[in-house]
Order: sequence, then C-alpha cells, then structure tokens
Amino acid sequence: MTAITHRFMETNGMRMHIAEAGQGPLVLLLHGFPESWYSWRHQLPALAQAGYHAVAADQRGYGQTDRPAEIGQYTQLHLVGDIIGLLDALQEEQAVVIGHDLGAPIAWNAALMRPDRIRGVVALSVPYRPRGPASLLTAMRSVLGEGFYMAYFQQPGVAEAELERDVRTTMRMFLYTASGDAPAGRAEAPLVVPQAGGLLDILLDPQTLPSWLTERDLDFYTSEFERTGFSGGLNWYRTIDKSWELMAAWTRAPVRPPALYIAGERDEVVHLPGSRELLANLRAFVPQLKETLLLPGCGHWTQQERPLEVNAALIEFLKALPSSSVVKGAAG
Repeated sequence: MTAITHRFMETNGMRMHIAEAGQGPLVLLLHGFPESWYSWRHQLPALAQAGYHAVAADQRGYGQTDRPAEIGQYTQLHLVGDIIGLLDALQEEQAVVIGHDLGAPIAWNAALMRPDRIRGVVALSVPYRPRGPASLLTAMRSVLGEGFYMAYFQQPGVAEAELERDVRTTMRMFLYTASGDAPAGRAEAPLVVPQAGGLLDILLDPQTLPSWLTERDLDFYTSEFERTGFSGGLNWYRTIDKSWELMAAWTRAPVRPPALYIAGERDEVVHLPGSRELLANLRAFVPQLKETLLLPGCGHWTQQERPLEVNAALIEFLKALPSSSVVKGAAG
C-alpha cells in the first residue's frame, strides 16, 4: 500500500496542509463541502501507483489549513490563488486539477484563469457554469426560494449553530442523504429547508452506514469539524455573489485545457434546474471536454462512493494528456 504523507506549505499568504503520495507529474485534488483532504483517501494511492505525484489539500477554511475570519477572504479569486500558489510552493510549473463539489468550480476557474499552469481539469459532480446574467445563488433563489440550502447558508452563525450541535450526526446525515444509497428520489431532490426549520430537518439518518462509509471515516470527519467548526466551509457559499461580481472579465471565456466531467446519475447537482441543458451543451464552454461520464446509481460523493470507477476514469484521462502543454491564448 502506497504511503500517504503530510506536510505544510506556504501559499498565497496562508499555511496550507497537504496529504500526498507518489512521484511524477503533479495532480492536485480539491475537496468540497463538508469534507477535507480525506475525501480523496482512495485516489491518492491509486494515482501514486499509476505514476503521479498526487496532492490533496485541506483548502482554505478546512482541516489543518488556515481559516481566515473575514468572509470576503473566501472568493474564487482567493481560492484559485491558493492553488496557483501551491504549484509555486511545490516548484511545479503545471498540474492537472481535479475538483469535487465546491472544489470543482475552483478547478474549473483555475483552468479558466491560468491555462498556462493547468494542463488538464477534471470535475466531479459540479459542471462548468459559464458566468451568466446573475450568480448561481441568485438564479437558484429565484426558482427554489429562500429555503434553498445555499440561501440558508448565507446568514453567518445560523447554519453553524445547527450543524455544530452534534457534528457526528450532521456528517452521518449529510453523507447518507446525498448518496446513491438513500431511498429512491431522495438523493436527487433539491435541498430546500422548511420555513422556520433547519437543514437537518430534511436529511435522513441511516440505521446502518452505506458500504462505502465506515465508522472510522465518520470518526475522522467528526474530529475535524468538531475542532474547526463549519464557518470556513460555509464562507465559500457566502462569497458566491461576490465571486460572480469579480469574475466579469471572464464572461464568455472558454475553459481551454483538456477536461473530463464525472457525476453520479443520482447526484442532486445533476438534477438542479437547468443542469441537464447545461450538461448537454458543456462542450460549447469547454471545447476540449473529452467525456461526460454519468455513473448509474451513484449519488453526490462520487469518488468516495465509486472509487474504482473514478480511479480508472482519472488514470485513463491522465495517461492521454501530453506530458506538458502550453495552451494557446494563455497568459504570458
């Protein structure tokens, strides 16, 4: 079994914790909410054995990485800046970035903003959403109302108080309800919080854990979020509108590096309003999209629910990339 090692790097004025394995071309793994480097526990050794230097970071606000107190420090420009700074700290000119959930927009935007540094991009769950006339938060609010979970997350302190009351129960319910193991129709349904209620009111608590999630896994996630709280991760949602404002310069700009998109057919993200149309036209915005891979029966936690299938798809994509690439139109 390939060993996973840990260290700290300085990037973008911040101390970042990374887990890594292997040697070779750099592959960066970017987690989502509410997760950590640990969500890539099945990918790190597999990528290392395939000949890559796999690095999974605790991103800004998570785990052992710094957690700025100011909400404005969590925009996409900050988060992408952390990733480019990490490349510099690792003394690497280029990397392939792989992001899941809210890590996917960071991967997409890194490829969008710095195609000279990103030689390939893989997104799990969240497709590339070109900048439209309103932010994703505004668009979803108009369709699903103020109960939509991203809107519920906006008021500082409210979601924290609910989610931190019993972290283990929160994590168990979150991971189960959005998975492909939840009852038919549940994983695909939008998370809409009832009026005067909370998010946990609409989540399910399993009698037994699904096969891909162990008590040891829950122990890890619970200990991390009991120590850090959820504010860092929630602040990513609280800057959605600000990031939309700041990214006006990239309106209608294509994502140029080679790309792969993977999602579970039962993932709520795939079933959000407008998502099916977006997926059908994704290559218009990502011209080098190699494949859209939808995994039957899989829910939101793609690489944790289906590690073997995801690992195989990642390695196939990585092997097909040129050893290095300079994208036409790149900065510099």
